Amino acid sequence: MEQPWLSSYEPGVPHSLTYPNQTLSDLLHTVARTYPEHPATNFVLRYMLGGRFTVGGKLSYKQLDDLVDRLATALYQLGVRKGERVAVMLPNSPHYIITFFAAMRLGAIVVNVNPTYTSRELQHQLADAGAETIVLLNLFWPKLREIQADTAVKRVIVAHVFDTLNFPSNLLVKLSQRRAPDWVDVHPAPNIFFFAHLLAKYGPTPPKVNLTQEDTALFQYTGGTTGIPKAAMLSHRNLIANTLMINAWLHDGKPGGEKMMAAIPFFHVYGMTVAMIYGLYMGAEIIIVPNPRPIENVMTVMQKERATLYPGVPAMYIGIINHPNVAAYDLRSVKACISGSAPLPMKVQEEFGQITGGRLVEGFGMTESSPVTHANPVYGTRKAGSIGVPVPDTEAKIIDLESGATLPFDGVAQGELCVRGPQVMKGYWNRPDETTSTIDADGWLHTGDICKVDQDGYFFIVDRKKDMIIASGFKVLPRDVEEVLHLHPKVMEAVVAGIPNPKRGDDTVKAYIVLKPDQQSSTEEIRKFCELHLAHYKIPREVEFRTELPKSMVGKVLRRVLIEEEKAKQQASAKAAAVTTGG
Repeated sequence: MEQPWLSSYEPGVPHSLTYPNQTLSDLLHTVARTYPEHPATNFVLRYMLGGRFTVGGKLSYKQLDDLVDRLATALYQLGVRKGERVAVMLPNSPHYIITFFAAMRLGAIVVNVNPTYTSRELQHQLADAGAETIVLLNLFWPKLREIQADTAVKRVIVAHVFDTLNFPSNLLVKLSQRRAPDWVDVHPAPNIFFFAHLLAKYGPTPPKVNLTQEDTALFQYTGGTTGIPKAAMLSHRNLIANTLMINAWLHDGKPGGEKMMAAIPFFHVYGMTVAMIYGLYMGAEIIIVPNPRPIENVMTVMQKERATLYPGVPAMYIGIINHPNVAAYDLRSVKACISGSAPLPMKVQEEFGQITGGRLVEGFGMTESSPVTHANPVYGTRKAGSIGVPVPDTEAKIIDLESGATLPFDGVAQGELCVRGPQVMKGYWNRPDETTSTIDADGWLHTGDICKVDQDGYFFIVDRKKDMIIASGFKVLPRDVEEVLHLHPKVMEAVVAGIPNPKRGDDTVKAYIVLKPDQQSSTEEIRKFCELHLAHYKIPREVEFRTELPKSMVGKVLRRVLIEEEKAKQQASAKAAAVTTGG
């Protein structure tokens, strides 16, 4: 098929790649043999003594590989076998990397769990995945305890932040955490195990497991193109292929010489693939930041650890360039950044480059594609508003929404973006009908995004076929929030939409509510109710009470009308401000 984007590739970026016949377990073994003494993880918790002492710790690639083998041995002795699901509910930490690759050694399937989920959300995901084992931070234990009986979970492995730290950091963190008001003591009980105890008890002798590239490595939950939460099944082949695509795109990366800033969550497929797996593949030192908020945390770590690569989301880069004290930080170590999850204004790309000297470009992907499918050339031509061009071995086209016919790349025609390549998922777990409606018989993944393509092969998203909201880099399903709003005794009707936020570069979750007759409520009341049932990023930032909602003739709420109203308000406000300031 026509691939005009190949002429837009930078010199040094191949059009096609050769993929090794290896699994993710093999990937870590290989890099550990290549760079045994090189730092693999650098877990940064805080700085003391004016930044001269770091509270945290490093693990070499040899140490990391050894700990992975030890946990894999422990999991096997506890009964975990190939194909079983292991839920991972952890913040960015060495524990996450150790657990992920220990599961890979056994051919188990990792189920990524967002640590901010409420008990209700956690129960749904664990039950749907059929996970029998979960590894979680002690602080999250109360959520699991509340709903464990309604899941298949029978093995709980409890981790503490200080588990992998050496003296004196382990002692300092332990004392500090135990005094914190949110500290949770988990007491020994049948089928409750402790991460540190397992690493100490079992040797690095996991069994040999027959694995292939086509085996499923990950269940990554997503709203997909229909808005119904489900698990995308990503294979070892999918994730390794996407890792090599990223490596080809960042063609000036220095094996064994990069420092990867891991400030985006590993439990998100973007952070997992780009920051963790690609970082390990490169033999990079992965600088692990468990909490990127406030943005000063990221800036401080970036400066002191001299990070060279920094994948992130627009809100992070916007926060840095608009920080009042950004000039006080030396961020010139950064070479390259790929932004995902939401549109990235060209102004932000340029200003970030001026501050750091590095290149920031916008990319695009989906959970279903492991995730990267498109990116702007790092050192080549960036086009404003474009998600870039397909990465190596990735085919892309746009099709007419009604006929399905392939449309021309003329910068005018608009149609649904479809992609095909070795990074496209196997399908959705236990949802064959959804799989066939998303991936057609020829292997094309229908993204649900409406695009146009110019003659150079640059893709521009102009609309979303689906109603997904991107808030702070996370995907929010309107249906999830609406279901909770309808539980409120005063609410008669409710609809949720993502309102563009020009300052942050992503969406604001806004709820439109019609109350029952003779009822009164407030934004504060609605938000407090949502806090009981939803993760923080799903809670509506804004609430508007209405007497009615715009609907079609068949009674369907017209969410798009609400969004257009908000855009009109923003434009009117911007014009008024320009008149006031004489602009």
